[in-house]
Amino acid sequence: MAQEQTGRRGRRAGGGREARRAARAAPVEQQAPYISRQIPLTEVLSDDGLETIEYNAETILEEIGIDFREDDEALELWRNAGADVRGERVHIPRGLARTLLATAPKQFTQHARNPARNVEIGGNNTVFAPVYGPPFIRNLDEGRRYATIEDFRNFVKLAYLSPGLHHSGGTVCEPVDLPVNKRHLDMVYSHMRLSDKPFMGSVTHPLRAEDTVEMCRILFGADFVDANCVVVNLINANSPMVFDATMLGALKAYARANQACVVSPFILSGAMSPVTVAGTLAQILAEAMAGMAVTQLVRPGAPVVFGTFASSISMQSGAPTFGTPEPALVLYGAAQLARRLGVPFRSGGSLCGSKVPDAQAAYESAQTLLPTLMAGVNFVLHAAGWLEGGLAASYEKFVMDADQCAMMQVLAKGVDLSDDGQAMDAIREVGPGNHFLGCGHTQAHFETAFYRSPVADNNSVEQWEAEGSRDAAQRANGLWKDMLARYEAPDLDPALDEALNAFIDAKKASMPDASH
Repeated sequence: MAQEQTGRRGRRAGGGREARRAARAAPVEQQAPYISRQIPLTEVLSDDGLETIEYNAETILEEIGIDFREDDEALELWRNAGADVRGERVHIPRGLARTLLATAPKQFTQHARNPARNVEIGGNNTVFAPVYGPPFIRNLDEGRRYATIEDFRNFVKLAYLSPGLHHSGGTVCEPVDLPVNKRHLDMVYSHMRLSDKPFMGSVTHPLRAEDTVEMCRILFGADFVDANCVVVNLINANSPMVFDATMLGALKAYARANQACVVSPFILSGAMSPVTVAGTLAQILAEAMAGMAVTQLVRPGAPVVFGTFASSISMQSGAPTFGTPEPALVLYGAAQLARRLGVPFRSGGSLCGSKVPDAQAAYESAQTLLPTLMAGVNFVLHAAGWLEGGLAASYEKFVMDADQCAMMQVLAKGVDLSDDGQAMDAIREVGPGNHFLGCGHTQAHFETAFYRSPVADNNSVEQWEAEGSRDAAQRANGLWKDMLARYEAPDLDPALDEALNAFIDAKKASMPDASH
């Protein structure tokens, strides 16, 4: 019953009268739709270094080749473009992939159903999106368990209410209580109904990608979808140097519909790429260029994003490791390569290997998130909620990470050098030996001068003890519960909602439940 009350049939997915009263009493949260960075980029490679990696990537494409498996159409597209196709392996002449990518936009708008939430992907912009893909959830009340559609809806609501997150994301957790062949319908609907931020579509089967596009046509209108990007999707290469039929089929479905593909090699350095930064970067560039070029073979001008997920591994256990220096160098270098290629870049997030939202989770996430901002990443998956190497989505860590993302937005603004920012009048007013607490400038900026974290405790130890001596995770536990209690769904035209539900009902009725 609880799921039905907050499910796709629910027209009032809020917390009732008390939640609405709390929402009215809560401070108004000012939210920018995305970050427009005003601080310099951090770059780790010289032009000579970048040219070396680009040369090596082209060598991989031409001499070693990329496998495009079980997709005759993709092979024929490459053959017609001038590549040397030998079975399923495609040898791409030096410079061909880069030439094909000349038609891809350097920057594009992903439209939300609320135009105020539109995001600009590319250029000096950064968009934070939540965790993607975990089959498990974790919270302080229940521990670790398999995720359900109710958890999925909860994370969509939390992302909607989080000022530091600009995007609803995609598979924020995997609802294993629903049939595999039908759950994408409920997931996409949840993003559409429970949030008005932009969102991601399904890629687990080409037909599920087609369903996502069709639902977008219902929500936005077919002509609008054909001319504009309204959904982003994640296409992973099977590193090293393989694209499979599932990913290629989804990529083609979205590219034909003029929707954005984030083409991301998935790298665990030492297992799926060389152990060196330069070797990993060359392989990433080769894989990403090959995959992105297919989007332009399908529909020139379709938006595409150069993505990468790169982690080191423990050479003792083989487990992925996060927050370490080498993946940060890969992130910085790949961002530079994407800028030279002239396409937006995806990477980064709040990544950690910790099993709980503890100190390890915090410092590993910080060592990923800060490089993400400083490298100039445009689209950031896993910005909030990632735990246990991506196997679990944590409720507590979600709100803790979203808090850090909001801080990044302040940092990205840089230094205010206006007359007010210089504050010379305040310095003159106070003079030597006095304090600034009572001066007019401080009073005017009292509420907005510094970022105020909803998670951190900055009170005295006596007050902290009086309030229960709670740690950050315990405070975050109360915060996400308060957020869900005051959640109210954004308005949606009832006719569109009815049309979406009719489509979902018809699709579900057309096939039996399946586990794959």
